[in-house]
Amino acid sequence: MIQVTLPDQVVEKLQIALIGALDTKGEDFAFAQAEIERHGLAALVIDTGVMGEPAFAPEVSAAEVAAAGGRSLAELRAAGDRGAAIGVMAAGAAVLLKRLYDAKRIQGVLGMGGSAGTTIATTAMRALPLGAPKVMVSTLAGGNVAAYVGDSDITMLPSIVDVAGVNSISARIYTNAVAAVCGMATATPPEVDTKPLIAASMFGNTTELVDKCKRKLEAAGYEVLVFHATGAGGRMMEKLIREGYFVGVLDVTTTEWADELVGGVLSAGPARLDAAAQAGIPQVIAPGCLDMVNFGARESVPAKFDPSTGSGHSDRLFYVWNPTVTLMRTTPEENASLGRILAEKANAATGPVAFFLPANGVSILDSPGGLFWWPEANAALFDAIQLNTRADIPVQVVEANINDDAFAEAVTTALLKFLG
Repeated sequence: MIQVTLPDQVVEKLQIALIGALDTKGEDFAFAQAEIERHGLAALVIDTGVMGEPAFAPEVSAAEVAAAGGRSLAELRAAGDRGAAIGVMAAGAAVLLKRLYDAKRIQGVLGMGGSAGTTIATTAMRALPLGAPKVMVSTLAGGNVAAYVGDSDITMLPSIVDVAGVNSISARIYTNAVAAVCGMATATPPEVDTKPLIAASMFGNTTELVDKCKRKLEAAGYEVLVFHATGAGGRMMEKLIREGYFVGVLDVTTTEWADELVGGVLSAGPARLDAAAQAGIPQVIAPGCLDMVNFGARESVPAKFDPSTGSGHSDRLFYVWNPTVTLMRTTPEENASLGRILAEKANAATGPVAFFLPANGVSILDSPGGLFWWPEANAALFDAIQLNTRADIPVQVVEANINDDAFAEAVTTALLKFLG
């Protein structure tokens, strides 16, 4: 593999990495570089352009980025495979950006581009730790950016017009982007009290539960970070658990697995519930909101589930939570599968773990008399957990709804006992 040597000159000013294609967007990056310098900072330019020559000399060349990705620039040009080139440049940019940040050579990063530029720059940004300033000016920022942001804290800024030269609109956007990343890089967070951290998963239908647990845990001397179980929230929680932020996990809202299994819009992926098990930290698990699969507005529900949206036929039960969120009740068959999945995840734990099952429902809607109250479906869920969980893992049924005081007391007491 080609060896890559990054520039090692001493720079007295804070540096912002500028990452993008200088062969097609050189004018845009020259403008951003000048704006960074106008803020009193320095720019370290990383060229990711493959086919043409850069408009000006970067600190890190496209050849160095390609080499860090495992190929030579000449090979990428000769192959003419745009998709493969983007993958190589993204991988190389991630390696180099992480190396620069770890060496304290850069204090933030700004990317600008279309689909290819966004893919390359955000892949590199995701290699940086939480809190490292990351701003991406993108033509895609007005749409679904989950694939680009992932479990990172990238700030996506719509470019409004294409990143194709400086004009009256793009100049304003670029100026804002530079001001944002420079402000982030020069900001000093205030001192805050540090306490042992506990991660908790929450949804609208388990807010009451988590609020009660949070008060009890804080009274015991812990700080609770709550993650909204919207897919992105679950992925971020898993990421921070892997990075060692937490001493314990109160995973009482595992609803993202219903979306992963059935095909809803809030899946956190198949690795959900893996991090705590692998880290060996104490965790308490409850099947919170596994009675529901999430979709967008009612008309967005796939036709195979809702005949009103197409030619499909179904007797599925729906609840319009708000104009942009439609909930679909899970079935006994789906609940049985979900129970087995949760048991398998818990069985992989190397640290203390326990299940708590609320006999009177796993959400607000799933309570006696509620729209989603379906005892047979809950029985399938609970039975699967009990039958498939390791014999040494406690599984306790609590005669309460998941939001009741008794359930909050049970799960909180168990986690505190694990924590000693």
